[in-house]
Formats: sequence, C-alpha cells, structure tokens
Amino acid sequence: MKATYYGQSSLALETADEKTLLFDPFITPNPLAKTVDINNLKPDYILLSHGHGDHMADLIAIQKNTGAKVICIFEIADWLGKQGITNVHAMNIGGSFNFDFGRVKMVNAIHSSTLPDGSSGGNPAGFVIHANNGKKIYFSGDTALTYDMKLLEDENLDWAILPIGDNFTMGVDDAIKATGFINCKNVVGVHYDTFPVININQEEVSEKFIKAGINIQLPKIGETINL
Repeated sequence: MKATYYGQSSLALETADEKTLLFDPFITPNPLAKTVDINNLKPDYILLSHGHGDHMADLIAIQKNTGAKVICIFEIADWLGKQGITNVHAMNIGGSFNFDFGRVKMVNAIHSSTLPDGSSGGNPAGFVIHANNGKKIYFSGDTALTYDMKLLEDENLDWAILPIGDNFTMGVDDAIKATGFINCKNVVGVHYDTFPVININQEEVSEKFIKAGINIQLPKIGETINL
C-alpha cells in the first residue's frame, strides 16, 4: 500500500486493488501545498474525519470533479446532500461497513466539528481501514489522546496516521503515548507546520519517536511512501 501526503492531514492511500482513498482534502488554501493541483487527484473515495475547513476545503470540488464516494458521519452526509453531493455513505461512531477495497470502521475522536456555514458537523471521527490485502491502517483524525484508543490495541494495526502538531490536537508526547494504547509502532505524522501555532522541529520530533522505539514517517508534501 502506498501513501501520498498532501499537507496538513490530507493524504491518499493507494490500495493493492488499485483503489485510491483520499483523506481530509485541505490543499488549495494551504500555502505549503502550492505544488499540488487538485485537478490531478482522482480518488475513488474521500474519507472525511470532521467538518473543519482545514480538512474539507477541497472536498466538494474534488468530489464533483471525480464522482468519488464520500465516507463521513451522518450529519456531514446530510449537509453534503444539500450541497448537491449525493454519492455519500453516512456512518456513525462504532459502525463498520464493507466497501470494495475493504472494511471501514468509524471510531471515536476527541475534538470539535463545525461545517463551513456554521452548522453542526456532528461528532468528529477517526477510521480503521481493513484493506483487502490484509493491511490495517488507523487514521485518527484530529483528536486528543483518549483512553478509547485502547479499544484498538487488538486490531493488530500496521500503521497509524496521527496528528502531532499540538495546540488543536495531540502533540508529540501524547502521540507517542497513543502508540502504546493502540499497539502500533509505525506512524505517519500529520497536522503540523500549516499554521504558526502547530509548527514543529521535525528533527527533534523524529528523535523523540525513535527514542521511544517507534518508526516515524514525516513525508514531504507530494511525497509517496510505502506502508
């Protein structure tokens, strides 16, 4: 499985059966992602963790350009329908569903969620992806460290995609604790450097994770890595 990073919390997973899953598309307004043209993105699915603009700014444009199915919580699915987006699969916390690329479980995240027009985005969420090739990926979404993560320790996760920028989400120290809760030693760090309050020192961050025995990946925007 390959992952391509597009900045903030946006990345695409390419599955072994040639399906592309795009998470939290915030690209065009991101000054760090000027090299990424959203018109070149061709996802089959868009998975949205919550309604904040720095996670869904490009969702409608990409969906209308590609026809991708959006997977999100019920309240956002309802809102998208009012925007003319009908290829949506609504879920809620704790629920699972089988798609053609594998199984998705929507899990708890501790954050907030408001849509661009100020309406409620329901509860924020994360996703556990059980891909058809056996890979298990946890995309936590924006979240604080929460003991609910202990519920994932028996999932035998291969990789976790975790926020590390602090201020709005977990910081590095809590993300390291989270790896113990979820029993996963392979991490892709996201949600950092986009705004001054979430700037990190990447060298120091990498050293902390490595010292804790964790394989940390901080891909450059546009970079593709193997998971």
